[in-house]
Amino acid sequence: MMEGMLLLSDAAAGSVRALAGLFLMSQQHRSQQKDAYQDTWNHKKAAAALAGAVLLEVLISVMGFPESYRVGLEVLWLACCASRFGFLEIRMGFFVSIFYAAAVSLWQFLFAAWLGVLFHSAAWLEAKTERGQIALWIFHVLLSAVVLYFFMYRERAAKNAFRFASVVGVAGFMAVITLSEQTVLKIADDTLGMWTILAVILMMSLLVFRLRRQYETERELAKLKSEQAELLERDYTALNNAYALNAKLFHDFHNHIGVLQQLLSHRKVDEAVQYLNALQAPMQEMTDTVWTGDETIDYLINSKAAAAKEGGIQMLVQVEFPRHTNIRSADLCAILGNLLDNALEASRQVPVTKQREIRLTIRRIHQMLVIKVENPLAALPNEKEGVLQTAKAQNGLHGWGLKSAQTAAEKYDGMVQTSYADEVFRAVATLSYKGVKVD
Repeated sequence: MMEGMLLLSDAAAGSVRALAGLFLMSQQHRSQQKDAYQDTWNHKKAAAALAGAVLLEVLISVMGFPESYRVGLEVLWLACCASRFGFLEIRMGFFVSIFYAAAVSLWQFLFAAWLGVLFHSAAWLEAKTERGQIALWIFHVLLSAVVLYFFMYRERAAKNAFRFASVVGVAGFMAVITLSEQTVLKIADDTLGMWTILAVILMMSLLVFRLRRQYETERELAKLKSEQAELLERDYTALNNAYALNAKLFHDFHNHIGVLQQLLSHRKVDEAVQYLNALQAPMQEMTDTVWTGDETIDYLINSKAAAAKEGGIQMLVQVEFPRHTNIRSADLCAILGNLLDNALEASRQVPVTKQREIRLTIRRIHQMLVIKVENPLAALPNEKEGVLQTAKAQNGLHGWGLKSAQTAAEKYDGMVQTSYADEVFRAVATLSYKGVKVD
């Protein structure tokens, strides 16, 4: 009877560990997303994870696998589930799963050991004793409380996930060192040495994980800067061309006046009208400029409007732009350029028999700048668990385009959100700005 209860207890505790691990991994993944408002955990995943964990733990308990086998199988299952649910790619899933399993094992030992020190009894370290089971379940209740905190305060917890893991790792190391200095409970030196080494490995793993995240961030920023440089180069080229056209027109102005004077003096009105129409074409392109007060942004919008016109797409622009702010032109180019490029690409796929129209709206609301781009779609977007998916080969909604825009928006405590309704795709970027004094 007692053996059956121990098997049931071990299976239940393992299920709690596995489910808690998957949830914490989902929150760690969520903290790295550019769209931090996208959730990655739902009831279906929780149910599937719980069912799988129960089956695995029952199998481990019935087969009587050693503790090392139990930990290894739990790590394998966590990594596979994290990859299958889209929390982490398989290699990072194994890395985080090993870290989680090691941290749980360390703290489970520390909790039981310190209870033994408190009550002057080594029975707390024996999992098959009554006190050992009490220690086991007090620890798992506390683990469940941590998960509940992360669940109730997801936004705050997601932002502080790495800080929390760091505190757990450092506190574990300090607890092992302190435990080795106490004299109340005798613990074998080999056991303490093993847990000390594990605590050091956990702290080193945190450092490696931090360095890897920093490397990925720097690589993404480098790609963003490369895209911004390419965008600025293209738009500055358009700016130079426009200035060259302007200079040419004014340079030839007196010549044009002379030709028109000759045509009209000889009463050749039709020829004069045709000559004026020929002059008006390049002039019209210059007068279509949408002025924001920022030359780079003006010519960016203008170039996109020209590209839309060439593709038979109407582009409607409404701009209310604040003057003299701390928002850099390069960041605005990254946001506007990528959103408009996505809109142009999607609009070109819409049949010419349907209305192809892009709407760009820029508004300021108090100290908030709102940029909205709307465009039609040729077909309904794919949707996975409430999140719009791209039809491109890259991962993410629009691949690197929206990631670049999101990265730029985050510099100003902003974000980029997307939605789809009534056959219209909407991308809205919001940025907080501050006024800048100009001498």
